[in-house]
Amino acid sequence: MAKAERKVFGKLQNTYDPPDLIEIQTKSYNDFLQADVPPAKREDKGLQAIFREIFPVASFDGRYVLDFVGYKFGPEKYTLAESLSDGHTYSKPLHATFRLKDGEDVCEEDVFLGEVPMMTDDGAFVVNGAERVIVSQLHRSPGISTERTVHANGQPLLSVRIIPDRGNWIEIMFDTNDVMWCFMDQRRRRRKFYATTLLRAFGYGLDVDIMRLFYTFKKLDTGAEYTEADVRGFVIKDDLVDDGSQAVIARRYDPVTPALLGQINAAGISMIEVVDVSVDNGTLIKTLREDAKAGIHNEEDALKDIYRRIRPGDPPTATNAKAMLQKLFFELGHYDLGYVGRHKINKKLGLSGKVPEELRTLHNSGIDVIEAIRLLLKIYMGKETIDDIDHLGNRRIRTTAELMENQCRVGLARTERLVRERMTVHDPAVSGPLTPPRLINSKTFSSVIQDFFARSQLSQFMDQTNPLSALAHKRRLSALGPGGLSRERAGFEVRDVHPSHYGRICPIETPEGPNIGLISSLGLYAKVNRFGFIETPYRVVRNGKVTDTVEYLPADMEEQYVIAQANAPLNADKTFAEAKVTCRWKTEFCDRPAGEVQYMDVAPMQVISIAAGLIPFLEHDDANRALMGANMMRQGVPLMRTERPYVGTGLEGVAAKDSRVIVCAEEPGTVAYVDACTILTTADGSLRIVHAST
Repeated sequence: MAKAERKVFGKLQNTYDPPDLIEIQTKSYNDFLQADVPPAKREDKGLQAIFREIFPVASFDGRYVLDFVGYKFGPEKYTLAESLSDGHTYSKPLHATFRLKDGEDVCEEDVFLGEVPMMTDDGAFVVNGAERVIVSQLHRSPGISTERTVHANGQPLLSVRIIPDRGNWIEIMFDTNDVMWCFMDQRRRRRKFYATTLLRAFGYGLDVDIMRLFYTFKKLDTGAEYTEADVRGFVIKDDLVDDGSQAVIARRYDPVTPALLGQINAAGISMIEVVDVSVDNGTLIKTLREDAKAGIHNEEDALKDIYRRIRPGDPPTATNAKAMLQKLFFELGHYDLGYVGRHKINKKLGLSGKVPEELRTLHNSGIDVIEAIRLLLKIYMGKETIDDIDHLGNRRIRTTAELMENQCRVGLARTERLVRERMTVHDPAVSGPLTPPRLINSKTFSSVIQDFFARSQLSQFMDQTNPLSALAHKRRLSALGPGGLSRERAGFEVRDVHPSHYGRICPIETPEGPNIGLISSLGLYAKVNRFGFIETPYRVVRNGKVTDTVEYLPADMEEQYVIAQANAPLNADKTFAEAKVTCRWKTEFCDRPAGEVQYMDVAPMQVISIAAGLIPFLEHDDANRALMGANMMRQGVPLMRTERPYVGTGLEGVAAKDSRVIVCAEEPGTVAYVDACTILTTADGSLRIVHAST
C-alpha cells in the first residue's frame, strides 16, 4: 500500500512539536523511584528523601539506633506479559539496607520491605492482571493565600493564611472591629487568640518590640509649630506624666495633635517620642490594646495563653508552652510546608535571600508570620489585592510520584513507631540480639502501597476503549480525591474556565454531569514543573522580532508579560507585519504596539487537549458540541479493517505514537521483512528485530 500524501491547508506551519504526552506519568514516577541510579548517586528526592526523613530511629533510652543506608530493587517475579495474562501484579521487590547500632556493636543487613508496582512504558500499572492509571490531582497549593469573606452584617472581612503541606494552618483575620485574630486550625471554632499574642510568643514580648517591626519611631520638638497635616498618623509612644503634679498629660497610643503638643510643652516636656502609624492608620494598635486588656503583656503571658487555648485543662507553664509551640511549627515531623510551600511564601512575601528555600518549617525568627501580617495590613490599606484561589498560580498538580510519596511516608512512619516499640520491649537475655529484619515488618509498609492502588479514588481502571481514551486518561486532572474537593460542595467558580487555564488546562474536554469542571485534561503543550505548577511554552520576542527560543512559563509569571497570539501576521524576517498586535496581558485581550510584545504563542492548538485537537474544524463548533465531540471520540470503537480519514488535524500521528500502541523504530532505516509476528529493519546492512509478537 502506497503512503498517502497528506495535504496541509493550514495557514500556519507548526514549527514546535508537542512534548511526550505521557511524560507527566513516566518522568515523575522514574524520578520518584530512581531505580536506575546507583544508591550512592541518588538525589535527595522521592523515595530516597522519605527514607532520609524518617531514619535514623533511636530507642527511647538511646541504646539502639537504626539508620538507613540505601535501597535497591530486585528482578520482577513476573514479566509484564505474564502479569497481564495470569492476573499478577507487575512489580519489583524493594530491599533496603539498614545499620543497627547497639553501643559499640554494629549490624548491617538487607530487609525486604515489600513489592512496589512498576510503571509500564506506556504510563500504566498492572495490578492483579488489570491495567490501572493513577490520575493526577489538582489541589490548592501550600504556601500563603489571602481571602475576603463577608460577615452577616455585610462587612467584608480580610484574612491571610499560611497553609502547610502537613500540619496546622495559621489564619490571621480581621473581625468587624478591625482587630486581628489568629486561628490555628481550619475549623476556626477553637484555638483563637489575638495575632499580637502569637508575635509575643515568637519572642517579640513587649509592645515596643512589635511596633518596631511595623512602624517607625520619631522625636518631636513640642515647642515647634505644627499643622494637623504635619502630625497626622502620629501617636504617643509612652504615657507622659507631669513631674510636678504627677498627672497624666497623654496616654500611650493617643493621637498627636497640635493642641496636645502645646499642653505637653506647657508641662515642661520639650521633646517626646512618637510612633508613625500611617502605614495602617493604627490598626495594629487596636489589637495591641485588646491584647493588654486580656492581661497579655510579655512573652511568658502569650505562651501560657496559647497553651491554655490549645490544651484546655492542662496547667500552663512557659516551658511546656514553648515546647508545644516548637513542636507545632518548627519540627519537620509535625509541620511541613514542603518545598512548594516555602517557595510560594518566599516569593509572595519577598523573603528570597532571607529564608533558605530548603527550610520546610517556619523560620525560628517568626519572619513568616510577621510578613504575613504586613501583607494583610497592606490589603487593608488597599495597597495589595486579594488572591484568586482558582488561579493556576495557586493550584498545583499532585503527580503519580507525589501521591505515591505520601503513601510511602505513611507506611514508613508506621514502621518507625513499630521499630521504636520493639526496641523498647526487647530483652536480649530472652530473645537474643536484635537485627534489622527482626525490627522491621514488611507488611506495615507494603499494605499501605497495596491499599492505595486497590482503593484510592485516584487509582482507576485504565480506559482502553481505543488508544486515544487510554492516552487521555493518563493526562487527566482531578480536583476530587483525598485532600481535594467533593462534587457536592464544589461551587460554580471552581468548575468554571479560568483565564490562567490558557495553554495549560483544556477548556473543552470535561465530563457532563456532576463532575463537570472538576475533571479536566492537560493542554497539548503543557508540562508540570518541579513544584507541580503547570507551564505552557511561548516563543521569545526580542525588539519586535520573533525568535526560535522557546520558554515555559507558569501561570503567575505569564501575567507580567505581553503575549501575542500564534496567528499574528509576520514578515519574512519574523517581525510583526502590523504596527498593532492583538495580545493577552493580565488576563485581558488588547491591541499593543509591536515593540511591546515579549512572547508569542507557539501554536493555535496549544490551548486545547489532545482529544479536542483531533476534531476537524473545531473553531466552527459550538462549545457544547465540541465538549460532546471530544468525549465521544474517546468512546469510538477501533475498526477491524483500518481506513484513512478524509480530513485530519495533523495530531493523529502524535496521538498514535505517544499512546504507545503502535510499534516505533528506535533508529532510521528500511523495513526488510514483515509477517504476523515479526518486523525486521535494516539500516547499515544488518537486520534487527523491532517487534516480535509472543
